[in-house]
Amino acid sequence: MTGATPVASSEGGTAAVGRILFAIIAVLAVAGMIVSAVSLQRHYAKSVTAYCDFSERFSCDIVNRSEYSSIMGIPVAGIGIAGYALLLAFSTYLRTRMETPGRMLAAAIGGLGFALYLTYIEAYVLTTWCIFCLISLALISLISVLAIVVKVRGTTA
Repeated sequence: MTGATPVASSEGGTAAVGRILFAIIAVLAVAGMIVSAVSLQRHYAKSVTAYCDFSERFSCDIVNRSEYSSIMGIPVAGIGIAGYALLLAFSTYLRTRMETPGRMLAAAIGGLGFALYLTYIEAYVLTTWCIFCLISLALISLISVLAIVVKVRGTTA
């Protein structure tokens, strides 16, 4: 008896890593959709948010109802839902297509750029922070890093 154990092929291992990366991106995208949906609800709400307004410096209501919370009449949170839904589609239904890693990376970097612009508005124009916006920034940052890994590895699942 030689005691040899079967070794997984590197191709099989690469596919497994790809599936894991896509699954993590999918979970983060769903979380982003939820955070954006709550922000969208707060955008249209008439009442004050007790769980998100801590002070003048941390107020989701001030941010979500500011003049910067819509672009051409479209709520920024709605754009976030659509962006995260696109990333979810790339990481699930479209993950086996050869062009998906590049397109997913472009969408993630676009979303990150948009989130950084909105963070700039919070920091230097409104001088008020929204916890949901900061959570969304963290989510799109993680998705962007993972999308870079997927692209560099040339991974599809």
